[in-house]
Amino acid sequence: MRPSPPDRALDRTRLPEPVLDRSPGLVSLYWTAWETAWGHVVHQPGVPRSPYMDEGFDPDVIWIWDTCLMTHFCKYAPDLFPGIESLQNFYGPLHDGTPSVLQIQHPDNPPLFAWAEEEYVRHTGDLEHVARLLDAGYLQRHLAWFDTVAPGTVLPTTVMPTAIERRPEGYRWGAIQSGMDNTPRAGEANWYGNSRGGILWLDALAQQALSARSIARLARLVGRTALAEDHEARHEALCAALQHHWDDDDATFYDRLDTAPFAFRRVVTPAAYWPLLAGACSPEQARSLADLLTDPQRLGGPVPWPSVARDDPAFRADGQYWRGSVWVPLAYMSARALADHGHGELAKTASTALLEHMARTYAEHSPATIWEAYAAVDAAPATDKDGRTAVRPDFCGWSALGPISMLIEHVLGFRVDATTRTVHWDPDGDGRQGIRRLRCGTTLVDAVADGDEVVVDTDHPVTLVLAGREHELGVGRHHLPRPETVPSAA
Repeated sequence: MRPSPPDRALDRTRLPEPVLDRSPGLVSLYWTAWETAWGHVVHQPGVPRSPYMDEGFDPDVIWIWDTCLMTHFCKYAPDLFPGIESLQNFYGPLHDGTPSVLQIQHPDNPPLFAWAEEEYVRHTGDLEHVARLLDAGYLQRHLAWFDTVAPGTVLPTTVMPTAIERRPEGYRWGAIQSGMDNTPRAGEANWYGNSRGGILWLDALAQQALSARSIARLARLVGRTALAEDHEARHEALCAALQHHWDDDDATFYDRLDTAPFAFRRVVTPAAYWPLLAGACSPEQARSLADLLTDPQRLGGPVPWPSVARDDPAFRADGQYWRGSVWVPLAYMSARALADHGHGELAKTASTALLEHMARTYAEHSPATIWEAYAAVDAAPATDKDGRTAVRPDFCGWSALGPISMLIEHVLGFRVDATTRTVHWDPDGDGRQGIRRLRCGTTLVDAVADGDEVVVDTDHPVTLVLAGREHELGVGRHHLPRPETVPSAA
């Protein structure tokens, strides 16, 4: 039986409603993303968890990193979009031998389960879920499995053999397994993707560090002190190892060749932001990575975050998949990393530029849709690996991260933490802006800046941190001065 989409229309009244009068096109694209993603909520018998989120590639196959990244927009409507539930279709089949009619394409795709789970609880506050998850041990087991699985392993529920190989100096991997299929990081590409490329992959190391930190944070939330301390130590060791990928001369992270003397493979891509997200960078390194995004010859330019620097000989303005295309999930990761480490204004500026590019493409290119990836100059979809045909349309899918999550988190400036019942908001500029029906655990918050005031409605007590100033709000409506009118000494 083929997966079936929902048999009812999407109820928009159960979704957050952005308010941004100065950018109606971005608000329109936001709703388009949700509507498109609704068609990717599918039901199917014979899987560990149904309904689940379908990536948009193949109805019989699921991908780890696509699904993990989709959870980062599903978290805004967890009662409608089963993002975190979809991870159950990997956990059991990979680690318990649970049968499933779905095949997992790459079992050693980027290991982003723990980060997805951490973000989920940040929005839902569901500590019972965290306790059950840690008791089952799937996150801990996957972290260990990534270090111990032999390259070439084929599991009963997977399509492709593994390529990941932990070595004393780092991780050997493969471009197709990393998700960046034909990236010039690994040399010349064939149609399907590169082999290992003879390098030690910096993103594999950084993603393991990110996973260790997320497991530690989840463990702290439910009082598992020993588990937290163990993974904090792992995180520290992995972050130390990442410093071997930092090049002082170019002030960025690079892959290294996998044979002595382990020279740098000097290809600049957004993969350099994974160590920043994982908490492995000094403030000076964070500043240098921010500079990459403001340099029009590197990862800046008319559309931020091309998948290889614009001054690299392999860069293609039309994309050719991972040879210049702008990929929304890597942009989301990079913006989150920058915002979390002192560069929120840059994350806002770059996110706005990307979303405006997506909106222009939607308006000017036929068909009007949200694409798998985008050209790095023209308002057009990226080309596929053949350099001629367009990438996949209706890709919500992870491309919904831009119109939904990047709009809420960076353009509008909201950040939720349900574990502390806190909403952070940094409104920017003039005009009416804000959000309605933003979930913070079981609490619904409306927060709209209009004129000289901010009006906030909440159905449960919540802490609002408005432009750095903390407000303890009870149930009901509250009128606060717009941040520009708050004295700087407050």
